[in-house]
Amino acid sequence: MNWTTAIEQTLRTTIANLSRFKTRFPHVSNGDGKYELLDHTSWTEGFWSGILWLSYEYTNDEAFREAAVQSVASFRERLEQDKQLDHHDIGFLYSLSAKAQWIIEGDEAAKALALQAADVLMKRWRSGSQLIQAWGAEGDPENGGRIIIDCLMNLPLLYWATEQTGNPDYAAAARMHAEKSRRFLVRGDDSSYHTFYFDPDTGHAIRGGTHQGFQDGSTWTRGQAWGIYGFALAYRYFQEPAFLETSKRLARYFIAHLPEDHVAYWDFDAPQTGGTPRDSSASAITACGLLEIVGHLSGDDPEREVLLAAAQRSMGSLIEHYFTAGSETEEGFLRHGSYSVRGGASPDDFVIWGDYFFLEALMRLNSGVPGYWYER
Repeated sequence: MNWTTAIEQTLRTTIANLSRFKTRFPHVSNGDGKYELLDHTSWTEGFWSGILWLSYEYTNDEAFREAAVQSVASFRERLEQDKQLDHHDIGFLYSLSAKAQWIIEGDEAAKALALQAADVLMKRWRSGSQLIQAWGAEGDPENGGRIIIDCLMNLPLLYWATEQTGNPDYAAAARMHAEKSRRFLVRGDDSSYHTFYFDPDTGHAIRGGTHQGFQDGSTWTRGQAWGIYGFALAYRYFQEPAFLETSKRLARYFIAHLPEDHVAYWDFDAPQTGGTPRDSSASAITACGLLEIVGHLSGDDPEREVLLAAAQRSMGSLIEHYFTAGSETEEGFLRHGSYSVRGGASPDDFVIWGDYFFLEALMRLNSGVPGYWYER
């Protein structure tokens, strides 16, 4: 598979999108091939910034850099205004924008902004229940003790903050949250809950559930993908074998339950018919996670080639059957992503996180550039 050609095709679409999006941020499409544009009102704005930084790293084209730097400036305004930041997705927002600029350029102001964002995320830490609360205000009767598997991808901002400042509190909170996620979100058969509820005062476990999956006991494929990548990143920082083994367990389950074209349906337990939505974004995220795992395995580890081949098969299928291949009229990279099938929101559309992880996986396969979750 020619990963270089695919990257260069994404660049054509991104160049066309620069003039279409201007200073706004793509979110999802709604059946029309056009992205809904936002002004810092969601958890997804960082993915466009990440695409711009990856595109700049590949091309050294100043147009991509200028747009990326402009996006970081807007993230600074968002933080100063405390605009739509009362949730756990701070890592998605600031790792791929401000932290990315620091990693690429060593920009001290960008580093300071990312560290401020880590402080915002730490406001979600609940010492009584030893977790990072996903949604809602502290003490919220429904969400006060709730975690979701997505949050594993926000934790790298905290790992990094400890590395940069020497303050152990960021990583300590992240480590406890990751361990709680490992113990309660991952089931005995290596599938996963999307979300889990704890008593907010004592931390005692109550029940697993879902927010976007088919039903409480099902396995939402994007959640499984977040777990694969998130636990692998936790292993990178903490070198605890249990995190890597958990990531591999989730990966084996994901691979074993794929359909013939190696691209996931939206939920592994949803009835699969001709009209069942896929989630191409789940497969793109998983490809990144598999490549992260592979980077931690020795050359003689028999699982290394198995997981690498699975990532390559999935990416090959995404390119052949789901990729817009440099279209300048369609605004996304990957067709057939799903935001919330259960909620009826963009169930078969472009989703900007799918585009980001697709490009990150291509960059990993082509040249080893791993995105912006950790220092290189």
